[in-house]
Amino acid sequence: MQTFLIILLVIFAGATLFILAKGVIGMAQGKDITGMRSQELMRKRVLFQAVAIILAILLLLVASN
Repeated sequence: MQTFLIILLVIFAGATLFILAKGVIGMAQGKDITGMRSQELMRKRVLFQAVAIILAILLLLVASN
């Protein structure tokens, strides 16, 4: 169970990092005039980050038992 949670945590942390980098690169290029793409990426980043935090809490709970 711990191994599965660690793998999921790494996947969601990596997804968060990927979306963050994609957003920063998109902002640096200045192609998104309206900001709609930036908002979409921000929502995805927050979602992936929340899932990663929940997985980290579950991992700590499983490890403490």
